[in-house]
Amino acid sequence: MAELSGAQALRPYGYHVVRYTPNLVRDEWVNIGILIFDPASGRFLRRLLEEPADFARVRRLHPGFDEELLQRLSDDFASPTAAAGDDPNADPRRYIARLQETLSNAVQLSPQKGLLAEDLDTELDRLYRDHVEAPRLGRSAEDVSTRSGIRARANQVFRGTGIWPRLDRRLRVDEFTYPGDPLRLDYSYRRNGTRGFVQALSLSRDPGQAKVLAFTADAIRHKLAHSEFVAVTDVQPQPQENSRHRFITGLLEAREISIVPLPSLAEWSHRLRPTLLGGSNN
Repeated sequence: MAELSGAQALRPYGYHVVRYTPNLVRDEWVNIGILIFDPASGRFLRRLLEEPADFARVRRLHPGFDEELLQRLSDDFASPTAAAGDDPNADPRRYIARLQETLSNAVQLSPQKGLLAEDLDTELDRLYRDHVEAPRLGRSAEDVSTRSGIRARANQVFRGTGIWPRLDRRLRVDEFTYPGDPLRLDYSYRRNGTRGFVQALSLSRDPGQAKVLAFTADAIRHKLAHSEFVAVTDVQPQPQENSRHRFITGLLEAREISIVPLPSLAEWSHRLRPTLLGGSNN
């Protein structure tokens, strides 16, 4: 089988920032998502509010905001093309035009902008981090205390170790849980008849993320007998010294979800690589 390579040429992409404008008269908005597409291939990705901290930021800025509206945006963004029975990847510009016609007046798209980048998934996370994620005082671009930061570092590791082309990204889980479930797992892979799932998980932030992952793992195992799960964490767990770490690691161990801290991710990726290439199981 051909050797995997992480090198890619820069490609032109287009993107829109999704804005929530609760008061049209005041013309004040807050950024709540990113739409990005590759005009050459037609591939289209979107990422909307998902972290509790993101919703809390909107609540602080607009105490009377329509949380139900924002919670169901994932379905609203899929519904225009789904109702028409065509593929949203076939023509991103037509898809965006339909969104602009059907979205609530409180949800708007910014004017389209362009950029050059190597990878659509990586650029989606970067744009979300720059435009949507709640800023924190003193946080650097390399901060990995959020899921977005963990994913950004994991993307670098997976590209560097050569397994990036073998990974599926942003996998919907509603086929395993319940229709309309907005959760997406960050990465998925297949090896030796087993389906693997990898999710970024911050030990420094909301412990509810671990509960969601545990529930999702149970639901997937109910339908996939041969499956395995990995949580990539921002730091090495210290359950003896930190009660939050103790809760999260105990929950994940009970659900047989492996924990791989970011400092150990390259080693884990190197061990996984031969099996993704169809070689050794070591």
